[in-house]
Amino acid sequence: MKKKPISSSSKKGSVRKKGSSKKNSSTKASQSQLTKMNPNAAGIDLGAKEHWVCVPSEATPDNIRSFGCTTPELVAMADWLISCGVTTVAMESTGVEWIPLFQILSERQLKVYLVNAKSVKTVPGRKSDVKDCQWLQQLHSYGLLAPSFVPEGEIAVLRSYLRQRENLVKSACCHIQRMQKALTQMNLQLHKVISDVTGVSGLNIIRGIISGERNPKVLARLADKRIKSSPQDIERALTGNYREEMVFILNQELSLYEFYTQQISAVESQINSCITKFSSVTEEPPPPPKKKNRRPSSDPSFNLHSHLYRITGVDFTAIDGLDVLTVQIIISEVGLDPTKFHSAKHFASWLGLSPGCNITGGKVKSSGTRKVVNRATKAFRLAAQAVGKSHSALGAFYRRIRARLGAPKAITATAHKIARIFYTLWTTKQSYTDLGADYYEQKYRSRVINNLSKKAQSLGFALVEAEQT
Repeated sequence: MKKKPISSSSKKGSVRKKGSSKKNSSTKASQSQLTKMNPNAAGIDLGAKEHWVCVPSEATPDNIRSFGCTTPELVAMADWLISCGVTTVAMESTGVEWIPLFQILSERQLKVYLVNAKSVKTVPGRKSDVKDCQWLQQLHSYGLLAPSFVPEGEIAVLRSYLRQRENLVKSACCHIQRMQKALTQMNLQLHKVISDVTGVSGLNIIRGIISGERNPKVLARLADKRIKSSPQDIERALTGNYREEMVFILNQELSLYEFYTQQISAVESQINSCITKFSSVTEEPPPPPKKKNRRPSSDPSFNLHSHLYRITGVDFTAIDGLDVLTVQIIISEVGLDPTKFHSAKHFASWLGLSPGCNITGGKVKSSGTRKVVNRATKAFRLAAQAVGKSHSALGAFYRRIRARLGAPKAITATAHKIARIFYTLWTTKQSYTDLGADYYEQKYRSRVINNLSKKAQSLGFALVEAEQT
């Protein structure tokens, strides 16, 4: 018997379901009522081996094509988009695969929308790469996609250097922990008598152990005279079992730590040369920085404070909790143009520090902040945690929220307040003056008394202050 040829309508996945014609007709009707805000829009679905591109069907009959990931094929994709009259492109932010294509399309003067994958994950019908690019093109043509913030130019270069420095610092910290582990296994309690084993005294003693010195008295003399621990305490801490294999491991970990320290210095020189190229906003000398008891070992070797003031025109380090490294991280993530964010509320929402608003049926289901992966948000949270013990208005605010709601929510609320202050200074170019914890406590007390007085009046009572005895 002859087999009947299978038509396209009878293929698996193409069988019409009951009521599908009504749904398709209603979808087409709703699409015809919408106005295309971006008629010359394209959608790109990124992949590890190939990218699928969809352009408007009016531009060319063959409106869906696939291109490889190599640079010549990406250039060919950009040429094809321009030949089809495309002016704006939408693509998902997947990993780091979007970066080469984003740069090539931006150089061709195409407006690129980098879209969060969560906003376009619901694809109608069977999900595939072709469906994804069609769905992106359709949503973007109707103006239903919001672009993600992507810093460009010199800021992107600075951000790459700072992220590399962060990775190197993390790797160096791993080797510090392994050095401490090797010392502990030999029962050398160096970290109990010296606060920083990678300081001058700690490294001198470790190098002495590696060179073969085993006398605790001789090793204790290598410590700096400013060490608070007595020589006798250092001698007792350095009396242990000097195992040969642990000394060998200690030698290797020290070498790796010194290697990463050299690489960090090399990155810092690149950061200095990069930030020097930034255009100046003001030529005035910066205000004197805050006094510190000691210079942290993580501070850069160049004058970062003056560079930050020169390119921003604002001394952000005047805000309690923010130091030069924290401000540098924030600027590398948010850029130098405050007009990218419409208001302080938009800025705090982008950082993920604003309270949520999940309301359904007139009931608030959740008011927690949304989860974000943002280095600027992390920097603001660290600043909020650092300001908790300070005698400032922000410190008093943190302590009040912590006593009522706990430390995690206090950190988020204080980070939100610091971010709003940062945005205000960023846009107005004003200077920040802290009024102190006493002013904040007095203002909070006056607000509470005012509220109690209003409540007492509404109940027919009068609030009278008690006489102090």
